[in-house]
Amino acid sequence: MRWSANRGGGATFLNALFVVAALLAFAATSLPAQSTQAAPSPSTTQQQAPAATQQEHEPTAAELSKNETVGGALMRTFGSQEYEFRAAAEAMPEDKYNFRPVVPVAAGNAPAAVGPTQLRSFADQVKHVACANFAFSAELNGKTPPANCENGGPDPAKTRAELLTYLRNSFAAMNASLNAITSKNMYDPIEGRYAGPNTRLGLAGTAIWHVADHYGQIVLYLRLNGIVPPASRPNPPELKDYPAH
Repeated sequence: MRWSANRGGGATFLNALFVVAALLAFAATSLPAQSTQAAPSPSTTQQQAPAATQQEHEPTAAELSKNETVGGALMRTFGSQEYEFRAAAEAMPEDKYNFRPVVPVAAGNAPAAVGPTQLRSFADQVKHVACANFAFSAELNGKTPPANCENGGPDPAKTRAELLTYLRNSFAAMNASLNAITSKNMYDPIEGRYAGPNTRLGLAGTAIWHVADHYGQIVLYLRLNGIVPPASRPNPPELKDYPAH
């Protein structure tokens, strides 16, 4: 269309342009001033989290099956138990390590016939699990386990710091023993007073169950003292030297 063909249309168009220009000028004076600098890209305004705090890739079942080992499969479960128990042991303050729940004297189900009426203290629980880990590891390795783990065993660890070190070292021993289990030796016979007679794989299952059993107990110790177990928190804290080695 030629604009000179219709003067009325041309005038109307020019009037519209003037209106638009006026509106734009008004908007420019009424809107808050905007920075002329380009907004920095997200990569320059936010630093990436350190590699240690970034969430690791969770392998799929197909990815796991490609390079699966017996030891690796066992460690996926035992590793979780290590975190739960060690983190709980570290969460309990030193002045609460002697805490023990009290069994009511008048309780109709008092465990007199099946166990001690006085329950283990928190320190006793930690020491018992540490001793048992060393015992199961020794049996898996064909060695003599420590005696009397039911009552804490022979290790002199007593303070909170000593018990945490003892516990950490016991998980390091178990981790090494579990990682040494293969498809060729997992059915080897195992003798020992703590989990024998058994096979290497069967004893490994007992060791994993044992930590989980006592973790379920010390969770109550923490809760009774107003402490949320680290593994139950929205953002579980990191555990140093984990997994222990």
